Amino acid sequence: MENLNKKKVAILATNGFEESELKEPLNALKEAGADVHIISEESGKIKAWKDGNWSNEYNVDKTLSEVSESDYNALVLPGGVMNPDTLRQNKDAISFIKSFFKNHKPVAAICHAPWLLAEADVLKDRKITSYASIKRDMINAGAKWEDSEVVVDEGLVTSRNPKDLPAFTSKLVEEIYEGKHEMQTA
Repeated sequence: MENLNKKKVAILATNGFEESELKEPLNALKEAGADVHIISEESGKIKAWKDGNWSNEYNVDKTLSEVSESDYNALVLPGGVMNPDTLRQNKDAISFIKSFFKNHKPVAAICHAPWLLAEADVLKDRKITSYASIKRDMINAGAKWEDSEVVVDEGLVTSRNPKDLPAFTSKLVEEIYEGKHEMQTA
């Protein structure tokens, strides 16, 4: 596994994120040596969603108002339905996401999280995948959607659902290790 020592990664989430889609990338990144922060709209704790019910709470490390893209080497966007639907209405969250694209940094989004990429207007002509039910949203946002467990397009890593997490986390670590991608742009 690649060594991500000295790499800082932001995971942007709020209440209602799919627990495995935050927890497994968080653990894989830490295992690879990355310094990982959970970023949210407000300080305190955010609550996970698992198997159709509320689950564990996770500590927020920093709020959106306390961070900037320049603090991080990469961004991870976990899915769930509520989490990205709430965040896509937050202009600071969308600006934060866009800034990673403008600065050619790796971004990973799984399940319904590509809704955030559509809102940030960064999908034109990009190859991605997502949860099947938002396929049309992705195509309407200009993406070239495909049904694969993981799709990588110049630093943009996307996957469909929790079953794809092993492939997603592996590619996520690889893309962060590789660093900036000049074609990763808004």
